[in-house]
Amino acid sequence: MNKNGLIAILGTGVVLALILLVSNFNIQININTKGDEVSANQPTTQTNQNAQANSMASHHGGGTPADATIFNSLLGKIAPDFTLEDYSGKKIILSELKGKNVILFFNEGLMCYPACWNQIAAFGKDTELAKKAVIFNITADPKNNWKQAIDKMPELAGATVLFDSNRQISQKYGVLTLPSSMHKGQFPGHTYVIINKEGIIKFVRDDVTMAVRNNELSTEIDKL
Repeated sequence: MNKNGLIAILGTGVVLALILLVSNFNIQININTKGDEVSANQPTTQTNQNAQANSMASHHGGGTPADATIFNSLLGKIAPDFTLEDYSGKKIILSELKGKNVILFFNEGLMCYPACWNQIAAFGKDTELAKKAVIFNITADPKNNWKQAIDKMPELAGATVLFDSNRQISQKYGVLTLPSSMHKGQFPGHTYVIINKEGIIKFVRDDVTMAVRNNELSTEIDKL
């Protein structure tokens, strides 16, 4: 092989080596760049997920922690008095009902279909329980909105629903931040209070299972 041929072969080898070196360098740069892009996107994705979770938590009362302090302190005390209107516009004053046992059912009302509706309707149909106690279903719904519920489930008309639209009574009884409330700070959940003939609270229960509790409540009334 002559000198010129050897130089040509060596030159070709050097060029190939340079091409391979540059190619590997580019691949490494691309890999690192993609890695940086993933790392840069992770905080953004996490931020979006956290914002979404916080939004849902706020909608379902997650922004307000559960607190049963007021509710649990009611037992054995005189029931906080109230004056609330029923669907017909009649004013109900709790303190005027001394001499009668009273059951209060704080609930989510219109938004809680069918659970709360079934519970309220069950009270309206229970003539035996009605002989033992006066039963009030208390909701934070505006009274004017309740007609749509009665149109959809006429059985609701047989129950007495009281409207605590400004939530003042629900706050007095501490039922806005109990575990059963899915909209803490805004609506009660599924909460029962029994008041005896002297106006003393003798039984409280917050029910996360949203069950019809008429039989249990009847048993508790029998203990008074």
